[in-house]
Amino acid sequence: MIIEIGLVIFIIANVIGSYIIWNLYIKCDRLEQWVDSTYLQIQDVLQDMKNLDTIGAFESDDEVGATFKALQETLNKLDTITEE
Repeated sequence: MIIEIGLVIFIIANVIGSYIIWNLYIKCDRLEQWVDSTYLQIQDVLQDMKNLDTIGAFESDDEVGATFKALQETLNKLDTITEE
């Protein structure tokens, strides 16, 4: 009788633990996909800005150049996140 009760408790704990692990895996996967898509979008925006600025006048400008630098820094930060 004690063995059956212990077995039932063990099975219930395993089912709950499996659900928790599965749920956390799904959330982690969604977060990875979000980071990857954000990285690609920022990379595309930076590339589009560089394509529009063929002579480099905007990139060297103080105000607009700050945007170029901010996008590049964001890409570098996301690089370190996605490489880990």
